[in-house]
Amino acid sequence: MAHRKARERDMLDSVYSMLALVFILVACVELCDAATVVDVYRLIQYDISGVPFGSRLASLNHHAGSLHFSPGADLSRTVVMIPVRELNISFVTEYVSRKHPLGGMLFLLPEIFRLENGGGGKDVREKEVVKNVLLELEKLLVHAKLPYPVYFAFENDEIDAVLDDVKKNDATGQPATATTGGYKLVIPIAEPKKVASPTITNIQGWLQGLKADGDANQLPTIAIVASYDTFGAAPALSVGSDSNGSGVVALLEVARLFSLLYSNPKTRGRYNILFGLTSGGPYNYNGTHKWLRSFDQRLRESIDYAICLNSVGSWNNELWIHVSKPPENAYIKQIFEGFTNVAEELGFKVGLKHKKINISNPR
Repeated sequence: MAHRKARERDMLDSVYSMLALVFILVACVELCDAATVVDVYRLIQYDISGVPFGSRLASLNHHAGSLHFSPGADLSRTVVMIPVRELNISFVTEYVSRKHPLGGMLFLLPEIFRLENGGGGKDVREKEVVKNVLLELEKLLVHAKLPYPVYFAFENDEIDAVLDDVKKNDATGQPATATTGGYKLVIPIAEPKKVASPTITNIQGWLQGLKADGDANQLPTIAIVASYDTFGAAPALSVGSDSNGSGVVALLEVARLFSLLYSNPKTRGRYNILFGLTSGGPYNYNGTHKWLRSFDQRLRESIDYAICLNSVGSWNNELWIHVSKPPENAYIKQIFEGFTNVAEELGFKVGLKHKKINISNPR
């Protein structure tokens, strides 16, 4: 009895954590035979220009189901447990695009995706396959408005056992309900409130160029910018080492090297160099927009060239320059040739990608 009471206290202590998902095995309407607590991570919820995206609900209190449900089954009060290894992207697309009623989704991630698990050999190959599936899933989820809770959790022995039982029940054509029993997924937390004025912090550095004697004109400016935040389907699982940790590291190293050059008048350039680390990159570059608005007109007009560093660590021996002007543009050609010449000396390749910016696009 004491052991049972201690277990019940532990369950009650854990159930109020924002990252705790409780699976309750329902033996009848009012009594619970057992409970399992698992850390979960919620799908992102955000608005851009007033348009809602992501999961719009957080609390959960529905029975668990699997992808082995009967055709035409009512899933409006069912949380579907979906192992990413067995992901049926067509099912997810169907429910997301056609807005079918659903109690919620719980995606189960392989253990090899935990940060502490490096993986090797077979794990590396498996991780690459699952990673491609996750990328497709992430793109689908973050660009949709989902009127139900969506969570991610890592596989383990306990959650695998729960899923096996749920599959067996679904295969018999008797899904879990309040009367038939089964597993219930519970997250008793308050619904999220909108943040009216999110804090945006930008970091700026400046190296003063050297004017020629008697030159009264303002020196032109080169701006080197990187967004320092990251984005992912589940914010708590976003790593960001490449997007955009690599861009931040590159900017800091460029700043260090040029600060050495600019500390000596003999090696100081005829350009001012402006460094900017901006926030809000995934949200329509709100941080960059705020930063640009803070410039006075003379500084803004003096910027002759700007380079934004992003995801520069994702290729083995190739870098890409993304431009909004046509590659035939003389200025773009000059920049591309300069990068190419230096890259050849270092054993790298540089490619050029042209994409015209549509300023009327809200995103």
